[in-house]
Amino acid sequence: MVYTRPLARLIEHFQHLPGIGPKSAQRLALHILNRPEDEVASLAQALIDAKKQVGQCQECGHLSAEPVCEICRAPNRDGTMICVVSDSRDLIALEKTREYKGKYHVLGGLISPIDGIGPEQLNIQALVRRVSQQKAAEVILAINPSVEGETTTLYIGHLLKPFTRVTRIAFGLPMGGDLEYADEVTLARALEGRRDLE
Repeated sequence: MVYTRPLARLIEHFQHLPGIGPKSAQRLALHILNRPEDEVASLAQALIDAKKQVGQCQECGHLSAEPVCEICRAPNRDGTMICVVSDSRDLIALEKTREYKGKYHVLGGLISPIDGIGPEQLNIQALVRRVSQQKAAEVILAINPSVEGETTTLYIGHLLKPFTRVTRIAFGLPMGGDLEYADEVTLARALEGRRDLE
């Protein structure tokens, strides 16, 4: 199918978004064309405003329009616990559970020598300073159990153990999941993360 140049450019830009393939990009572009001009202008302005105004929290590295994010400023948060995540998406997922009441630290990625990402490209030194200065009672590593995640977990654990207790979240089977379809790493993590029956 041949698109007029402006429409083709819009589809191409949508395709750069994660999880958006050619058909989804086309659907989004055509949807935008069918919306009122003021609604499209509002969307465009929201994109520009978010890009200009949203940065990183100076304390934890989470996305924030303020120098220090709402979570770090919240007086009801337990400052003696720090949960380390690879990026803000993981922080948001943990917040949705409403179970964790401590503070966070966002690394900004994972150690991946193949991709040229070493510890110095991540927010690790700030974490070590924070833990040693704030005298955190516990650091919880909530990092995905991939090869890069394991490397990052071991590296950070080695750095932080002299200062505080370091734990990691348990990984296991999702509700409704079948043992026979689970991979070996998931099953191993499920066994490691077992706890006493209450």
